[in-house]
Amino acid sequence: MIALSHLWLPIIVSAVAVFVVSALLHMLFTYHNSDYRKFSNEDDVRAAINQGGATAGQYILPYAVGTGFKDPVVQQKMKEGPAGFVLLRKPSGPEMGPALVQWFVLTLVLSCLVAYVAAMTLAPGTDHMAVFRVVTATAFLAYAGSVAEESIWRAVPWSAGIKAIFDGLVFALVTGGLFAVMWPAQ
Repeated sequence: MIALSHLWLPIIVSAVAVFVVSALLHMLFTYHNSDYRKFSNEDDVRAAINQGGATAGQYILPYAVGTGFKDPVVQQKMKEGPAGFVLLRKPSGPEMGPALVQWFVLTLVLSCLVAYVAAMTLAPGTDHMAVFRVVTATAFLAYAGSVAEESIWRAVPWSAGIKAIFDGLVFALVTGGLFAVMWPAQ
């Protein structure tokens, strides 16, 4: 076991590295661009949503919660379609700042949690490959562990989910490599 305070450097460096690698993946490679589709009648859809007074939040279509799915009217609407989930943000410009800050905070929190698991399971001077395996597996669970759930329950296309899982694997490998290199000696 190692004190978590001895892992502050790999925590910070891995969080920064994942942030940078994430930016590079999204700016240099455009494989996520196909994750989104455009409505052929986008302006009509936007007008209908605005007319309904929808605010930022998540919506289900047709609306039903709990036992509401047993309602024959809801079941018929599900069969007729469209059925799905809609996420709306509050109107704003194309600023990325707040989302990037949140993403960095998340990478920092996940690096802390990964460090905690490693600190509880590995001793100072542990073989670099052992550190790499434990940290990479833990980081993979942190970055990609719930992605499939989105495809199963929220209808995120599996093609998009698999790409997000790949991103999580890259982030995990970066995290594992950095922790292995910076793991405290005896």
